[in-house]
Amino acid sequence: MLQASTLKFLKDLKKNNNKPWFEKNRSVYLDAKEDWDHFVEQVIEGFGKTDSTIATLHPKDCTYRIYRDVRFSQDKTPYKTHMGAYLNKGGKKVPTAGYYLHVEPGRNMAGGGLWMPQAPELNKVRQEIDYNLSEWTRMLGDRGFKKNFAEGLGKEDMLSRPPKGYDDENPAIEYLKLKSFIVTRTFTDAEVQSKTFLKEILKTFTSMTSFIQFLNRSLE
Repeated sequence: MLQASTLKFLKDLKKNNNKPWFEKNRSVYLDAKEDWDHFVEQVIEGFGKTDSTIATLHPKDCTYRIYRDVRFSQDKTPYKTHMGAYLNKGGKKVPTAGYYLHVEPGRNMAGGGLWMPQAPELNKVRQEIDYNLSEWTRMLGDRGFKKNFAEGLGKEDMLSRPPKGYDDENPAIEYLKLKSFIVTRTFTDAEVQSKTFLKEILKTFTSMTSFIQFLNRSLE
């Protein structure tokens, strides 16, 4: 579980997203960061028993800095108001499919997949789905998968027409139009602070292992 003080820090930061306040409360931030790193470490230790590619990771390989890159953004607030971690076989900087954990008061979630891959990688995933549609649909229809990800695959920036090389008659067309292959499960603030939170994250990630392996296989 995460400490209530960690979520309180994120709530307070959202109301006071400026450098003077942050510096004044740096010790509170460091306590929250330590709490987050410890939780991510527990996720790695627990889930590494299911997915061995995760077992050798360290929190620093997966967690993100709290400082925002504001160079190309109209929003100039300097700090992120959430804590995130991306677990995959190469760490957060490697563009392969993986597992994502996001804690933000009122917007907590876990999930993962492959977000907005470049054209060569996107074409590989589409080809793998086209060639192995029965495996893909069976995986998405798995009872545990559907229980955790009731809304199914996200439809962000989905194409309105078939991608090049495919037509509307293709039985996989609803998946081939996707630009990302992502699933998510939301959690309340109370669930994040409950003693069962770690167990639920491990169950969530375990239910999507085949999904992640399918995506990464297509990229090989």
